[in-house]
Amino acid sequence: NEGNEYFREKDYGRAVAAYSEGLRRRCGDAGLDAVLLTNRAAAQFHLGNYRSALNDAIQAKKLKPTHLKAIIRGALCHMELKNFLEAIAWCEEGLQIDSKEKKLVEIRVKADKLKLEGTFLGIQTDFSTHCQGRAVMGTDLLCERNIKLVLEPSGEEEEVSDGLAEMSLDGFHSDSATGAKVHLDADGSLNWPVLFLYPEHEQTDFTVAFHENSRFIDHLMVMFAELPPWDLEKKYLPNNLELYFEDEEREEMYEVNPEHTLLQVLQHERYFVKAGTPTVLVFAKHSPFSKKYFSGKKVHRL
Repeated sequence: NEGNEYFREKDYGRAVAAYSEGLRRRCGDAGLDAVLLTNRAAAQFHLGNYRSALNDAIQAKKLKPTHLKAIIRGALCHMELKNFLEAIAWCEEGLQIDSKEKKLVEIRVKADKLKLEGTFLGIQTDFSTHCQGRAVMGTDLLCERNIKLVLEPSGEEEEVSDGLAEMSLDGFHSDSATGAKVHLDADGSLNWPVLFLYPEHEQTDFTVAFHENSRFIDHLMVMFAELPPWDLEKKYLPNNLELYFEDEEREEMYEVNPEHTLLQVLQHERYFVKAGTPTVLVFAKHSPFSKKYFSGKKVHRL
């Protein structure tokens, strides 16, 4: 009940905590646990944590295979993760239970359409950083935009800056945790999975489809319309944030203009897209943490 109250107030972080506490009580009622898991999945979904939401939906369905809300939530998660075949499979499973469930019918139709229309570029880590005539699908679209890609180093070759090395990214790369990849929409524009890092709090946000012509400030206004539960000092307000990207090769930081579009940032001469997922670091303005973080690094400010 507490979780539901937080959910109605759109305080999804506290809703997740309340549902989690309910699950920790181990009531032994599979039906109630399925509801708690499904509700937590819904809260995680609204926070943009689609992988966590999907895991909860999977567990809820195991406990109660006929729980349509869990099936609907799982299908929606797969849609957000661009796993259209999986979304269709979940819809089919739910429609066998209730063939007239309107939401599942709608998701099924949309998944079919996107599966057919979506021209996925499938960026892999085996293509050249620069345009060298390789016949790899999608690289021409990136080359004509002057977007530079970098291979992921492996094993002992990998070098990560001290600040990022302390963070757990939970495998958030476009070809692993979420399965999200840059894709081409019907208008010929690219939509990218983008990772936002908050080093001060060791938190992340993952946007599955960031339109290349969308501005960062527009995303920030949505993402921080409500304060995140980890921002106890209430510093992370849309107009109180600074964005940066890191040039790991030179160990230099570049400030990003929030009014710029994703494409403008990707076209910067020192921006290299790693593992198919653009990454941006977010700091509260004038925070003691950011001053310490930037200490000893060359910072190119606006």
